[in-house]
Amino acid sequence: MKRLNARQKAIAALIGCALLWSSGGLLIKSVSLEPLAISGGRSLIAMFVFLAAGGRPKPVAKPVFWGAVLVYTGTLTSFTLATSLTTAANAVLLQYTAPVFVSLFSWLFYRLRPQKPDIAVLAAIAAGLYLFFYEALHWPAYPAAMAGNLFGLSAGVFFALQAVLMHQSIRKGCSPLSILALGNFFCFLVSVPVLFSQMPTPADFTGLILLGIFQVGAAYLLYQYALPHVTALELILIPVIEPLLNPLWVFLIQGETPGRLSLAGGILVLVSVTGWCLWRNRAIIKKQL
Repeated sequence: MKRLNARQKAIAALIGCALLWSSGGLLIKSVSLEPLAISGGRSLIAMFVFLAAGGRPKPVAKPVFWGAVLVYTGTLTSFTLATSLTTAANAVLLQYTAPVFVSLFSWLFYRLRPQKPDIAVLAAIAAGLYLFFYEALHWPAYPAAMAGNLFGLSAGVFFALQAVLMHQSIRKGCSPLSILALGNFFCFLVSVPVLFSQMPTPADFTGLILLGIFQVGAAYLLYQYALPHVTALELILIPVIEPLLNPLWVFLIQGETPGRLSLAGGILVLVSVTGWCLWRNRAIIKKQL
């Protein structure tokens, strides 16, 4: 039997990462604790996964290192809060706007001016966001739905910053496992005021363990393994599995369905961002054909 080469293993790892990420909606909604407590409990467990994989963290006195730690903390916390307060579909699709924010930050920080297709995609994203937030205004649980959408959008911003800063920190010799371990430790610290205010049930403990070990810990270990061996196109498009499967698991097992306007907005975001990523990576596509 022919052995897989490094690239094939990396693609398999990236698919596994996306599948593990997609369990987030179902597992978060299976835990009855406060959203911030879920975030902290999950991260406490995930921190030990990264410590086991990378040993003692090696922080460095570089702004890019601590910036990466802070935005990674923001990504995890915002996504957990979003998933708890709104539908799983809304949370993950709003976070999926991250690649567009990467383009915006590149324009702001590096003066890389957006092209006409970039502007068109930004307009489509804005239309999709309008549908998300317009429907939230008319939901019976308006305050929670609106807050959840805002946290979902902030997760996209943090995730974009995370991609930029982690890439820079690795280029400057920083340890990605140290960033992951410290980021999860900060998530735990943020949650301390509420983490011990409730007594978790056995089901809560099970959910937190699965979230920490698999949905965060194992997923990010697979993602880190894949980074050096796959193309930018594969890094962008293979994880699309997550926003497709995340709400599906919640629908099949818990029966949660997004509203029609939110679903339309999510499809607009998903199609626009995916199409934009294909256009931005058209040179790579030509080489692979």
